[in-house]
This record gives sequence, C-alpha cells and structure tokens, in this order.
Amino acid sequence: MTSHARTRSTSVLRGATRAWVLAAAVLTGAVLAVGSGALAQNQDFDAVEIDMLRVRDNVYMLVGAGGNTTIQFGDEGVLVVDTQFAPLSSKILAAIRSVTDGPIRYIVNTHAHGDHIGGNEAIAAAGQFRAGGNVVGDLGAAATATAAIIAHENVLLRLISPAAGQEAVPSAAWPTETYFTKKDEFIFNDEAVQIRHEPNAHTDGDSLVFFRRSDVVATGDLFTTVMYPFIDVASGGTIDGYIDALNAILDITVATNVNEGGTLVVPGHGRLSDEQDVIEYRNMVTIVRDRIREYVRRGLTLDEVMARRPTLDYDGRYGSDTGFWTTAMFVETIYDQMAAGHRGSEAGQ
Repeated sequence: MTSHARTRSTSVLRGATRAWVLAAAVLTGAVLAVGSGALAQNQDFDAVEIDMLRVRDNVYMLVGAGGNTTIQFGDEGVLVVDTQFAPLSSKILAAIRSVTDGPIRYIVNTHAHGDHIGGNEAIAAAGQFRAGGNVVGDLGAAATATAAIIAHENVLLRLISPAAGQEAVPSAAWPTETYFTKKDEFIFNDEAVQIRHEPNAHTDGDSLVFFRRSDVVATGDLFTTVMYPFIDVASGGTIDGYIDALNAILDITVATNVNEGGTLVVPGHGRLSDEQDVIEYRNMVTIVRDRIREYVRRGLTLDEVMARRPTLDYDGRYGSDTGFWTTAMFVETIYDQMAAGHRGSEAGQ
C-alpha cells in the first residue's frame, strides 16, 4: 500500500432507543476526562453486547459502548474504522469473525478520542499487514506482524504528547501510517477507499472514511444523531470547522428520493443515517451558530445569551443538562468562538 501523503511511523439504527445510544455517546467525552483505563474500571463492559447491522453487501456497522465501528471486508481482508473501548476488543473481534475469517489488514481512526481508538492495540495484534521487498528485509517479521493503523498525523501527534491530565496511550495503539494532506486513498477489496481530513472540526485530527463503490460514509464524531456536536476546543475543535465538515459530508452523499436513501452514513454515535439526517443536523448546528453570532454582534453577554435559550427548539432531541457535554457547554463554546471572531473583525477595521 503506497501513497505520497502517508508516512510510515515506528512507533443504528432507527429502532434503537434514544437512551441506549445516548449512554454510548456520553462515554465519548468522559474518556477525555478520566482516561480510557480508569473509565474501563468503572464500566461493566461484560454486559455490553455488540449489535451488528449490514449496511451494504460487505460493509457492516457495529454498535457497542463507544463510538460506532464500521468494517469492510472481501478477498483481501478486513478494514476496520474505529475500535471502541479496549475491554470490548474481544467482542468486536468475535463480531468480525461472525461474518468473515479474512485477515484484518487496516484500522482507520477517525480521531484520537479513547472511545474510538481503545481497541487499536488488540485488534491490530489480531491482524496482519501486507508488505514485501525491502520493507520485510529491513524490519523482518515486525513489518507484517500486526494490522496497519491509519490516521491523520495530528492524531499521532496528540497521542505522542498527551495533554496534561490525559492518560497516555500505549505506543502499540498509535497510528503506524499517517497522512497530512487533504485526503488519503487506496484500493482495497476492489473498492476505492478515501480518507478525508476535516480540519479543526470536532478536533484537529478528524477524518471521514468514504467507501465509494458501497456508497457508505463513516464520519466519526463529525456527525452524530444523539447530541449536540462536541467541540473539543482543547484538541483544536471549532464550530465553524464542524459545520464545514458537515457540508463536506453532504458533498459526498447522494439521495435517491427526496433526500432519503442513497448514500448511507455511519455516525460516530447513534443510528444509521442518510443524507436527509445530515441535512437536518447541519441546518440545526448552523442555525444555532448564527443565532449566537447575531447575539454577539448585538453586544449581549453570555448570561444574556443563555437566558434567550438559542437551542430551545432542538433541546428535546439533542439537549442535556448532565454529563460531560451539556447544552450550556455547547452554547458557551459557540459564544466564546463567535466573540473571539467578532473582536478580531473589529480590530481589523
């Protein structure tokens, strides 16, 4: 597998209940605060079941307790997008083996959060990379001993140098191949796979994965169906970048009838979706952002904006007053970023 943009480093369902998928979503940010190891000690992962949904012929969505996992498989082996939490690795592997016995060749991480990369080490160790020639000659068996882990280079940089208070991730779980341009792409199982970087959105290392022939997009946390967007400011996230990412997803999706059907979208958390779901979510995020931006332009304080409840008409579906990411935190993050942009524009006049 070759690409000028990758470097080798050494280092759901519509019937699912809102409460069930929200529980999985809440774990997304909790892992940032307490670390995947500590979180695993406080969760009963033995009780978690991995539900599988066939999205297309050889593409499945796996739903457990972390971010959703997507697998694509065929004659060449298996590609896995995101690996949930480490304690679920054996269950994810068992789910994969229930539909294919092909070797796991690639793991793609959509970003660096623990509920999406926790199973990297174990699932990569269960796989085998393809290599030959000088690579095998130089590295020996280590060149093919595990599956390759692919991510944007910012994911690797954040894992190498974790933020203060964030638990270190073992090097065996780090990306082994990174890309730094707008996209990485290759052919796997006779299908074009595109990995597209969306900068400064949920984080600064987000990727979405597009399976072109299958017409399926795995978005990571660039899109969810269960909560307001988690803008991880400490990891380079911005509301404007998040909206740009949603528009990038819509640039890929094609509907079959009145925006429904067609391209299928596997969100970071929640049920399987299509273009219309992404449109509704994009519109919601944009409307809330624009309301708060207008309040900032008028000179309202954060408390005054909060009192006006700019998310009111969406709170029943996406809002929360508890957990790691509340509605108030969502509004405050947008306010702070809009206020910073407003001050910058005034300074430039």
